[in-house]
Amino acid sequence: MPKVLFINGPNLNMLGIREKEFYGYESLEDINAGLRSWAEEEGLELEFFQSNHEGDLVDRIQQAYQNTDCIVINPGAFTHYSIAICDALKSVQIPVIEVHISNIYARETFRSQSLISPLAVGGIFGFGPAVYQLALQAAGQLLNIKK
Repeated sequence: MPKVLFINGPNLNMLGIREKEFYGYESLEDINAGLRSWAEEEGLELEFFQSNHEGDLVDRIQQAYQNTDCIVINPGAFTHYSIAICDALKSVQIPVIEVHISNIYARETFRSQSLISPLAVGGIFGFGPAVYQLALQAAGQLLNIKK
C-alpha cells in the first residue's frame, strides 16, 4: 500500500485556535481524521508528523527515505528560510507536495519566498484546511491510485 507522510511545521498544532481568519476553525487532529477516512477508501497508508522544531522535521524527512512514497509538507514559517529542510527534502528524493492553508503569495512580502516550491512536484495554497484533502488527492494521482 503506498504511503503518504504529512509533515506540519511550527504552530500548525495551534490550528483552530490561532488566526482563524487565515487558518480556519479546524484543529490539525480534525483535519488528520478526515484524511484518514478518505485514505482508507483509496488504499493509501498515511502517517502524520508535526513539530515546532526544525531539527525534528529534518530527522523525520530523513527517516522517510526508502519507506515513504510521497511527502505532503506544510513547513509553516520554515518555508521561507529553512535551508536544512530544503536540503533534507532534496536528499531523500521522494516526491513532495507543498501546502499552505493561506495564500502565502497574497500576504506579507516575506511569505512569498518559498525554498520548498522549487523542489515540489506541485503546491496547493490558500484554500483553507481543504489544501490537505486536495494534496491527498494529488498524491493519489501521482502514485496512480484509482479513484
